[in-house]
Amino acid sequence: MAIEVFNRYENKYLLDDAAFRTIHDKLLEYMELDEYNRKHTFYSITNIYFDTQDHALIRKSLSKPKYKEKLRLRAYGVPAPGSKVYLELKKKVHGLVNKRRSALKTNEAYEFVRTGIKPELESYMNNQVLNEIEYFLQRYTLEPKVYLAYDRIAMFCKESRDLRITFDRNIRSRRHDLLLESGDHGEPLLDEGQWLMEVKAEKTIPVWLARLLSEHSMFRTSFSKYGNEYMKMRKQQQQTKGELAYA
Repeated sequence: MAIEVFNRYENKYLLDDAAFRTIHDKLLEYMELDEYNRKHTFYSITNIYFDTQDHALIRKSLSKPKYKEKLRLRAYGVPAPGSKVYLELKKKVHGLVNKRRSALKTNEAYEFVRTGIKPELESYMNNQVLNEIEYFLQRYTLEPKVYLAYDRIAMFCKESRDLRITFDRNIRSRRHDLLLESGDHGEPLLDEGQWLMEVKAEKTIPVWLARLLSEHSMFRTSFSKYGNEYMKMRKQQQQTKGELAYA
């Protein structure tokens, strides 16, 4: 059964191709590839992010509050209609990330968010998580806002599964065709050759990793995929308004 509850700290780093290759190869001394990555170079993660009509959730998140939350629908690859996906409630409190999710079928997930009414309980669902999402949906009127997809390489520490490192590339987004089944096309969010590395740990990172990051001048950055997509969208809107004003 897929893990449905996560509590961990997440640190992010932006890398170029050369830095990725160096760090990736060094990490293999201490870590092993995710089971899927042992057979395939990448696996794709696809998401629909939900927000209020006026983007209240992402605007609050970008203001750097001590507490923030968001709701997204996630699949691995492009799901067929009616296949299993994950509805995730993600919260961050003083740097600690809590993620809770339940499996649903695509139609059940879309209808749940649209109406706020829980689907009839099935064996593959997590009832406690659905209750929490139901309460969340009572507080906010949400709609699908953006599609985000990326190709991932994931690693786990050989000594402890509590430490996980992921590398995401080809991050792409769109604000139309907001169904997971509509394909994984979108506009690029990062420059060509850029990678987003995330270090995910339940506790402090091991000494060897801290030393490795320091030796290769890896510095933490604040990077939210949805946040950066929203800022990019707002910038494009402002540019369009400026062009129309001078037309």
